[in-house]
Amino acid sequence: MTDNELTYQIRGSIFEVYNTLGPGLLESVYEEALVFELRQRGLEVTRQLEVPVHYKGNELKTPLRLDLLVENQVIIELKSVEEMKPLFAKQLLTYLRLLDKRVGLLVNFSSTNIREGITRIVN
Repeated sequence: MTDNELTYQIRGSIFEVYNTLGPGLLESVYEEALVFELRQRGLEVTRQLEVPVHYKGNELKTPLRLDLLVENQVIIELKSVEEMKPLFAKQLLTYLRLLDKRVGLLVNFSSTNIREGITRIVN
């Protein structure tokens, strides 16, 4: 499945979760609902994946944790915040680089318009 086909399926799942639950809940609630929705569509999803960080040839003891990895291809970083910060996009870009992935979606479920709450990040 191409990146575009997969992100189309993911966006559909995000819309379904948002339209069912609405804005303003905890990020963990949206994560669980989105995993359910993605798996209903037959997609493989990994939650809270540990991302090892290497520094000068040494693996650091504190790994990073990304929210979702779909089909071992697209990283999804979920937020439920009043205001999106530039740091969130940088964080997702770092995950993409560390895992050598091409596409990620940054999603803010507290947005009043979920279409505007989804940002595509490309490595």
